[in-house]
Amino acid sequence: MNFSIEQLLAFVTVYEQLSFSKAALKLNKHRTTVGQVISNLEDHLAVNLFERVGRSVEPTEDGHLLYHYAKQMTEQARTFNKVASSLSYGGLENITIAYSSMVPQGVLVDIRKRLKQDFPMMRVNFVIRNKKEIKAGLQSGELHFGLVNAHHSRAMHSFDSTFLGHFEFYPFVQKAGELSQIGKDDVLVALRNSKQFVLKSLVDEGMAEKIIVSSDYEEIDQLSLIIRMLEEGLGWALLPKAFFTDSEFSTHLIEPIHSAQMVEGFKFGFALWCPHSKQVSAIKGSLVSVIKEYRDQLIGSVKR
Repeated sequence: MNFSIEQLLAFVTVYEQLSFSKAALKLNKHRTTVGQVISNLEDHLAVNLFERVGRSVEPTEDGHLLYHYAKQMTEQARTFNKVASSLSYGGLENITIAYSSMVPQGVLVDIRKRLKQDFPMMRVNFVIRNKKEIKAGLQSGELHFGLVNAHHSRAMHSFDSTFLGHFEFYPFVQKAGELSQIGKDDVLVALRNSKQFVLKSLVDEGMAEKIIVSSDYEEIDQLSLIIRMLEEGLGWALLPKAFFTDSEFSTHLIEPIHSAQMVEGFKFGFALWCPHSKQVSAIKGSLVSVIKEYRDQLIGSVKR
């Protein structure tokens, strides 16, 4: 049975857009051409992939089943093309790493130290982006790496995704402040009735239901501003436990509090995204190594 990547890409696009016209626009082809490609694919497969309903289409049961395989093949084809293209290029002199605003700054500093050691002549740029912006930046080539919140991430990507583990978040408050004096049994009730500061990036990435505890909450874009708010005793916030164990933050006038109802903190998974490229493979190895060392150091400090 013969079919082309072009046919599979057309099938996947029509399936996702539920429209020949929208799929044609995305593929930069004429609607009639896309319709003919799908018809030819259906003839080759001897199955109907879509039910035509006026100007829209609905996938058949067979279409639903085959979509996931077609999607995987088109993503693999994109990966093959990117890897093949990268083989003709040398090393990178300039990279841009995008990161979620919730990533502890300590790990970013450790990353820069390692890259200075491993690639002393390379310029490294750091920018804050949300997950959607990081994905778009990697696809356009504007970004080389992304440290992202892995919550709700898909298994299939046209780029390389490496799961890095979890950062544990706890409620942080002003050190020796009013909230820090509350007994463990009463902490959860107190948090629900106190001002909560929330990182806007977490809300933008669809995690509001997991992280918003108080009905009285405010969204803040910068992690550093949230820390200042806590230092002034204006409320509380969920922050990485790294702030408590990392010496970089020991001078801040904030501390975590524990609740009898919370045996562990909130855990958020992180992943490193990058293109499938020979150019970035060695750099990726350095990044994964330093992040693992950072996490192991945190775990070790907690045990001690």
